[in-house]
Amino acid sequence: MFIKQISIFVENSQGKILPITKALADANIDIRALSVSDTRDFGILRMIVADCDKACSVLREIGCAVAVNEVIGVGVDDTPGGFSKAIEVLNDAQISVEYVYAFISRTENMAYVILRVEDNEIAAKALRDGNIRLITQEDILSM
Repeated sequence: MFIKQISIFVENSQGKILPITKALADANIDIRALSVSDTRDFGILRMIVADCDKACSVLREIGCAVAVNEVIGVGVDDTPGGFSKAIEVLNDAQISVEYVYAFISRTENMAYVILRVEDNEIAAKALRDGNIRLITQEDILSM
């Protein structure tokens, strides 16, 4: 039910993401979603990829420190307030969102968002109970 997300610590300087994206491209691994958050010296590159295990292996081979976390994917109406409804459900269940990022899909009228929360099980139940559509790893791969 949850989605595997790769996190990589990257030096915050020009050209440091290129070897990562090139290695994935050379291994024919599709990046489905991507987020970068940074500090002065380092950033965290977060990705949802088509083959998480293969991507981790490829990235470790080029010297990346790779971590895998489970995150929640939700599909929300691609209209004003669609995302707010999901956040309201989590807020009402007293679930804190650590970070969030959206990604592009080929589905009309639907936006997709990745959420990192403290407890995926509790958040998933709250979202389902609030009629928020959860998406799976397989859903992302079929988009």
